[in-house]
Amino acid sequence: MKTNKELELAWEFVNHTNRSIFLTGKAGTGKTTFLHQLKKDSLKRMVVVAPTGVAAINAKGVTIHSFFQLPFGPILPETDLNNPSGFNRRFNKTKINIIKSLDLLVIDEISMVRADVLDGIDRTLRRFRNRDQVFGGVQLLMIGDLQQLPPVIRDNEWQLLKHVYNNGFFFSSRAFQECGAVTIELKHIFRQENPEFIAILNEIRNNNLSEASTRELNKHYQPDFTPKQNSGYVALTTHNRKAQAINQRELDKLRTEPKTYAAQIDGKFPESSFPNDEALELKVGAQVMFIKNDVSPEKEYYNGKIGKITYLDPEEVVVKCPDDDFEIVVKPEIWENINYTVDAETKAISETRIGAFMQMPLRLAWAITIHKSQGLTFEKAIVDTEGAFAHGQTYVALSRCKSLEGLVLKSKVSQNQIINDLNVTSFNEETKNMLPNQEILKDSKKLFQLNLIAEIFDFYKFKYHLNRILDIYYKNASSIEGSIESPVISMKNTITEFLKISHTFNIQLKELSEKGDLPESDPNIQERFKKGVSYFNKKIETDLVKPLETLEYTSDNKAIDKDLSKNLDEIENLLKSKHFLFENLSDGFSTKKILDLRAKSVFITEKSSKKTKKTIISGTSNVHLFEALRALRNEIAQENDLIHYQVFTQKSLYAMCEMLPLNENGLLQINGMGKTRVKKYGKAILEVINNYCEENNIEKTDEESEFEVKIPIKKKKVDTKKVSLKLFKSGKSIKEIANERALNPNTIFGHLAHYIPSGEVDITSLMPQKHYDELVKIIPGKTFENLSDLKHQLDEKYSFGELRLVLNELSNF
Repeated sequence: MKTNKELELAWEFVNHTNRSIFLTGKAGTGKTTFLHQLKKDSLKRMVVVAPTGVAAINAKGVTIHSFFQLPFGPILPETDLNNPSGFNRRFNKTKINIIKSLDLLVIDEISMVRADVLDGIDRTLRRFRNRDQVFGGVQLLMIGDLQQLPPVIRDNEWQLLKHVYNNGFFFSSRAFQECGAVTIELKHIFRQENPEFIAILNEIRNNNLSEASTRELNKHYQPDFTPKQNSGYVALTTHNRKAQAINQRELDKLRTEPKTYAAQIDGKFPESSFPNDEALELKVGAQVMFIKNDVSPEKEYYNGKIGKITYLDPEEVVVKCPDDDFEIVVKPEIWENINYTVDAETKAISETRIGAFMQMPLRLAWAITIHKSQGLTFEKAIVDTEGAFAHGQTYVALSRCKSLEGLVLKSKVSQNQIINDLNVTSFNEETKNMLPNQEILKDSKKLFQLNLIAEIFDFYKFKYHLNRILDIYYKNASSIEGSIESPVISMKNTITEFLKISHTFNIQLKELSEKGDLPESDPNIQERFKKGVSYFNKKIETDLVKPLETLEYTSDNKAIDKDLSKNLDEIENLLKSKHFLFENLSDGFSTKKILDLRAKSVFITEKSSKKTKKTIISGTSNVHLFEALRALRNEIAQENDLIHYQVFTQKSLYAMCEMLPLNENGLLQINGMGKTRVKKYGKAILEVINNYCEENNIEKTDEESEFEVKIPIKKKKVDTKKVSLKLFKSGKSIKEIANERALNPNTIFGHLAHYIPSGEVDITSLMPQKHYDELVKIIPGKTFENLSDLKHQLDEKYSFGELRLVLNELSNF
């Protein structure tokens, strides 16, 4: 890539700062080449978007509306972008992770982007990134030339938008005005070399065409000009119908046989994005233009090169260009429609082809519209600007031509044909001569690195989720059992202290950076950084992880349970992310290293399987009874297709564990256990409680008291499990032992399971060998929250008892 000071400056700002950039410049100054080089060599994770399908295909990106799933109508501040009504606004996990891990968003052809669309992008990025930073903290590179084609805004759309925006251009958006973008104008023109022609184009661009330049231009006015055959002229017109009429007229003049080439379309490729005709009619002798660059090492053609067809074959077309001493054999080319995905191994943002369009890279080229000529270069052009109706049309048309010598005007150029938008002129005046210098670049690099460091030591997100948990708890304390308040307040106090320390730390780093080099090159800052990493890593373990491990809760209210779980999951994810960053930055940092780790940290939580929800039993001394009753409740609910709290509530469960009712009268004293529930489930509940009392030598204090007990009154202890084991070894089945001992078969099953770890009972003597073999293969690949969840996912043939046995065995491996 040819470079100059502006291109080098743009490269430095894009790759080594987080400043948003408007990269502009006259036609032919290398903006597209810069983009392709950036995609090839930049270290940043980027996505390229463009306002139209054709522009997106040419930039090898995707359209703005498809990537951000924006509606096509006006996007007003009150438009609810999270409401999917009318358009698909549901982002999949891959898209969300791409946005979360994004460093750089490139918008090509920014001149065609409406102000409200850029604000829509801002709102989407904030939604999934940082809601308090413009564009969610993502760096934007906006590439385009405001003197070229403007955004298309219909009158009815502007009637809605004009109350919000001064004009429809992107620079009128609220996000652009907030982002503090630097404007870099590329000034060296690669397309034209004639200083006189360059000066004329500059005058048109700046809306001040002088009389002398007008006279010079109109020397090329030839209203009756008819190009000689094979001369390679292309006519540029303001309207599509004019171009089509000229091409069809010239094609009909040829007496050769027509041949139609049908495009091959694979996968998803919308018609609006077709880069060429689906059915392309050609004849020998037809003037054509290449619409793609030759990717082969020979580089025989480029986008915009003009030639004449000399031979047609079903598989190829032969073209001879005026200045070449060879013929070009043209075969079908492929345009790809891509989608962005995340590589499963490297977690890098990668381009995935979702569709392809294969067609000859040729278009009839006796004439072409000015709109379609944007981005092309012609040796010879016949320009008709009569009827120019839009801002920038005249400039785009004239600037397609490489020289004045190759220019023919079908209509005279006058000042009234140079339509310039006053808003563009005003914006250009504001940014004129404001090219950022090396001092601004150095300050921007420093700020970028300091912000990356600050992000590493930022704990603010923890505060939001901790406050949310406390808010849920205080509003719904009667529906939640367990220990929440104390550990969360402890963690919140820690986070408050962390925020104070990190704030002071960032101020110190900023002061140090003002005295020396860039932070990553400053040994003092590196040393402070390593100490900060060590300090916070230790404090996280002692002051955040440990209190979190003591947090215990359970709730029958599914909405409350879901909300608590969601916020606790977010806290755990944040802890994993911080731990991952600190572990890998203990030896110091570099910008590249932080960017790489920051992106990977987004995917850390996806590697670990979903854990069993941490519902902890606190508030009862009879923990094993609690577990047994909860398991019973789940079994009954499963069998009767009920929600677990319809059997009995969490408060009833705690009351049973503390009051230990031993008969139906005692059970009726439990709040929430009415006659209907006792009649349906009382026998099973009382059997569990009585078995527990027997096993743990708990007996009533008074024969008349139905549920008041003391723990424990000692009696001669009989090991009930050993009794069951002895009977089992004598050859009796579980059912026979249960009948003999007047106990539930599940109780006997539990007695015998106790002896599996010691080897006194073999696991397959309590379950079929086939069930065991199947479960040890199936269970490790399952994600489940509890035993009932696992049971629900598996075949009905497996019992809860069998699942418990295999889970216990697997956990001991």
